[in-house]
Amino acid sequence: MTETSMVPRKSEGERPKRRPLVDDELADQLLGKAQAEGAELLGPDGLLSQVTKAVLERALVEEMTGHLGYDKHDPAGRGSGNNRNGTTGKTVLTDVGAVDLAVPRDRNGTFEPRIVRKGQTRLKGFNDRIIALYARGMTTRDIRAHLREMYDVEVSPDLISRVTDAVAEELAEWQSRPLDAVYPVVFIDALMIKIRDGVVANRPVYLAIGVDCEGAKQVLGLWVGPTTGESAKFWLTVLSELKSRGVADVCIVCCDGLTGLPDAIGVVWPQATVQLCVVHLIRASLRYASRKYWVPLAKDPRLIYTAADEAAAAAALEAFAATWGERYPAIIKLWRAHWEQFTPFLAFPPEVRRVIYTTNLIESMNARLRKVTRNRGQFPSEQAALKVLYLAVRNLEEFRTPNVGIRSSGWKQALQAFTIYFDGRIPTP
Repeated sequence: MTETSMVPRKSEGERPKRRPLVDDELADQLLGKAQAEGAELLGPDGLLSQVTKAVLERALVEEMTGHLGYDKHDPAGRGSGNNRNGTTGKTVLTDVGAVDLAVPRDRNGTFEPRIVRKGQTRLKGFNDRIIALYARGMTTRDIRAHLREMYDVEVSPDLISRVTDAVAEELAEWQSRPLDAVYPVVFIDALMIKIRDGVVANRPVYLAIGVDCEGAKQVLGLWVGPTTGESAKFWLTVLSELKSRGVADVCIVCCDGLTGLPDAIGVVWPQATVQLCVVHLIRASLRYASRKYWVPLAKDPRLIYTAADEAAAAAALEAFAATWGERYPAIIKLWRAHWEQFTPFLAFPPEVRRVIYTTNLIESMNARLRKVTRNRGQFPSEQAALKVLYLAVRNLEEFRTPNVGIRSSGWKQALQAFTIYFDGRIPTP
């Protein structure tokens, strides 16, 4: 289901769009000529390839004119000491496929084209296309097949690896970037992926998402853990790294019910309130139930987590147990076992609660990450997994950033409640 907060919206101060370089009249002329000659729109000899070739070659000719200082066949070039010396054939990979170019040469060999540089075999857009396919979880084999089918271009596995390896430096910089000193809320979660390191094994990927003092949601980092599964010990390492990157205090940390995790959080941020994530608790409940009962089982606990106080929530839990206890006693046992980790939530003002249990971003992120990992099935290495996961995060954040929905709903009211409830811990402008 598409989130309304992720639908692009026009901002009030948006500048008017530029007039298109190719207007309807020119487009009609090109299409008419292509149809008259029986040319396809796509493909190696298609209209888009020919237009790309013509524009690039014309730009190269203009670059040569600028380099020599005189137009072709201009008498002013006589005795200049350098002149044109034919062309060299070259094939470059572009967004529309492979394009054969005639690159002009000068007699002195000093011409250095900028639009298609010497030794360059791919335009930037082609690399971006490979990275976009990789970010969607496609394997090297899938990407090769897609490019072959769409553009009639054959690329090697080594080429795809080199292009995607360019992301590694960006990933390292992103993983080590400095963070804010205070986050009102941080959500932490882990998902399992398969990595082939000699043998295929399930590895946890640790994910931290923060809501900053402006209400903006951002992914703080991704970490691949050992094959022993999710552990509080590794979470301690992750949280300590976040602190070393500048996160001195967190008001509320929302997490699942992993044993020992509250202690690990307390070591790093002693003042943090550890809150069992409502979404995690509901999701864990559904594991015990038949799919046909998922809707009422997800709806009925609302009376518990929207209760005015702990006493009202306890009464709502008893009513929930009376309805479902006989059919699913394990669900009732789960809620009661985690009651102490859930009840801090009930002391918060409604504005703070809304930020905690409205976890659209973490759910969207988990869904995106699971999709790309499901497409791949397994990864050849930890670095390959991180590249795909990071690109999925980057794509989602870039899509959300211009939107109004990047901030938590009702954040102004929530910020006031945070400032009062966590007195002295929220920085003031």
